[in-house]
Amino acid sequence: MTQHRSDHGYEKDDDEDDVLEWADQVMATVAAEVRRRRKELGWSAQDLADKCEEIGHPIPRNVIANMESGRRSNLPLVDVMVLAEALNTPPICLIYPVGYVDDVQRLPLQHPTSALDALSWFTGENAELGADNDMLRYFRTHRAAEKQLRNARRDEEYARYHGETAPNAERKAEALRAQARAAEAAEDAKSRLRRARAFIRKDGITPPHLRPDLAAEVDPPRTDPNTTQEDIS
Repeated sequence: MTQHRSDHGYEKDDDEDDVLEWADQVMATVAAEVRRRRKELGWSAQDLADKCEEIGHPIPRNVIANMESGRRSNLPLVDVMVLAEALNTPPICLIYPVGYVDDVQRLPLQHPTSALDALSWFTGENAELGADNDMLRYFRTHRAAEKQLRNARRDEEYARYHGETAPNAERKAEALRAQARAAEAAEDAKSRLRRARAFIRKDGITPPHLRPDLAAEVDPPRTDPNTTQEDIS
């Protein structure tokens, strides 16, 4: 492995150079996206600094200017979070600006990948993650099933109303079929919610709060001896 003499006199190898270069690239990507988004909003660096101060984490204008020009040597995570809020964009989109860059390097010593793939990895959406992401998967399943249940109940009420006010037998039958489909979707969502909540409780964690009307339909049961890991997907 090739080594190089650093300015401080110690030996460093190519891997260390790669790590330093990768860190600079990440910071340069964030800085460029902050500048692009700021310009898109028609803001000056002072405007962005004022917005950060309103949020409660001041980032002075000169710090923003130094970051955008590459003169700032570090970029704390808290600054990325506040800058993203100020610029009305998700923090992850400053790190992996999908659509505005082609390939990115997720980690040092890795080959470049698309910004979208890197974003999915960062947020845990990548299906190739290992078993350690189970709790994240349960909470996402819970949120999706809760949304499905709310939508199904809304569709069921909508279909019921159209069935009651249908001008003829054909329209009434159509509405009744839609109502039945919505009721089936609601039952599926309730089943998924119960399984997700059972798996979450199994690890000693409190499941997400449910609105009283939904909680009355979903809880109990508190446990389901027939649930398996595969049921949650």
